[in-house]
Amino acid sequence: MYGLLWRLLPGPAWLRVVMLVVLAVAAVMVCFEWLFPAVADYMPFNEQTVGEAR
Repeated sequence: MYGLLWRLLPGPAWLRVVMLVVLAVAAVMVCFEWLFPAVADYMPFNEQTVGEAR
């Protein structure tokens, strides 16, 4: 997959590296802004397994 991205991007090697870094940062931002909050309600680690102290 990385080879495919490398071949699809235009320009010299340094520009491809910059574009790949920007794409990676954008993918991480999309995950943290929209994907993870959307699925957080369905994840089991939001449930408390230890009761309150009395």
